[in-house]
Amino acid sequence: MEIERARDDIVVAASAGATTIAIALLSGVANVVDVATLPTLAPIAVYAVYLFSRKGGPYGPRDDPRNWAVAAAVVGVIVVLVSAVL
Repeated sequence: MEIERARDDIVVAASAGATTIAIALLSGVANVVDVATLPTLAPIAVYAVYLFSRKGGPYGPRDDPRNWAVAAAVVGVIVVLVSAVL
């Protein structure tokens, strides 16, 4: 594995992991929102899609790790907002 690819994986994994932990803390410790277990893991699903889409094909101009990391964070924010409304 190239060091650049490992760094890219760490960036996306850190974003997905931090977002998942933030959702869990908001739900379990702070009792701000009540989020079920499966929606809590939604940012990890974004990371899984990122990993399995890295099979070597031609990637588009918007397909970079920063955008995947932002996507994981946005999915986390959407989960929190939907849980707060419902």
